[in-house]
Amino acid sequence: MSENSATRITIRRPDDWHLHLRDGDMLRAVLPETSAHFARAIIMPNLVPPVIKTVDAIAYRDRITAAIPTGHDFTPLMTLYLTEGTDPDDVEAGFKAGVITALKLYPAGATTNSASGVRDFDKAMPVLERMAALGIPLCVHGEVTDPEIDIFDREAVFIERILAPLHQRLPELRVIMEHITTEDGIAFVQGSGGNVAASITTHHLIINRNAILVGGIHPHMYCLPVAKREKHRLALRKAATSGDERFFLGTDSAPHTNARKESACGCAGCFTATNTVQLLAHVFEQENALHRLEAFAVLNGPKFYRLPVNEATITLEKRDDAAVFPARIETAEGPVTVFDPGCPVYWHYA
Repeated sequence: MSENSATRITIRRPDDWHLHLRDGDMLRAVLPETSAHFARAIIMPNLVPPVIKTVDAIAYRDRITAAIPTGHDFTPLMTLYLTEGTDPDDVEAGFKAGVITALKLYPAGATTNSASGVRDFDKAMPVLERMAALGIPLCVHGEVTDPEIDIFDREAVFIERILAPLHQRLPELRVIMEHITTEDGIAFVQGSGGNVAASITTHHLIINRNAILVGGIHPHMYCLPVAKREKHRLALRKAATSGDERFFLGTDSAPHTNARKESACGCAGCFTATNTVQLLAHVFEQENALHRLEAFAVLNGPKFYRLPVNEATITLEKRDDAAVFPARIETAEGPVTVFDPGCPVYWHYA
């Protein structure tokens, strides 16, 4: 940080290493909430239909860049949705052309629009081996989907059954465990050497599973992976604020209209693009780690992805009055609720 005090910090402009923008009207409505704060973002490919080929990524990237507001400096970093039929040659061509930055692994059925995901990992090995040889990162949604596995245990079982064997089989494959939620995930990253890293969301640093269920069902706190016990939240905060370069910000900001969130079968996702940076300052202050905010939000992600660090800076200052965040943003599809941390936040953009 170029400036650091108890009430004012200047850091380089952050990136978001896990972001959902959707498409169409929703894309046009939510993109400015990210591009106002972040220089780059890893864009999730789980559209309907998914982004599975380089030509799909080019078309989606063009739709995103067309929606960037005038005056915003933002670069979308595109990913491909890994399937059992992904063509290694297409992946290599897209990566070498600078179109794609990573591939995304969704176990089939793990989360929103993941039906096309991988069921038989042996069928995906040719492309994974090519990625390992080229240094292309694999972004992983780390949950099993077996119905007999408790939803709160899905991450730990995924590590045991799938990720640990994959890492042993292809140790040179560069893997990001996205949106980790457990002590198990942290321990795996810490014990796996330099080719395994993890992103951590803003909301998982703030809420535990009580936020979803205590005092009624709170659908705007429901996300996948689902928030876990308090001990896991505290472990995530410790990892995020530790300065360990293997942990970095990936918001997993996921917009759904209120009608879809508040339905009989509500969608998973928290929309945090609007207020993430201020919330992170709040969290890092609570952990006496403001001096490490830049590492988590700015430096560690580019280092793992082998990209340059942003040069532009932002300044945040702590004031006596609490920041006011919008309760929702309006889209042509309907309102989208902005994540509410449940406490006052006193950090503002200077």
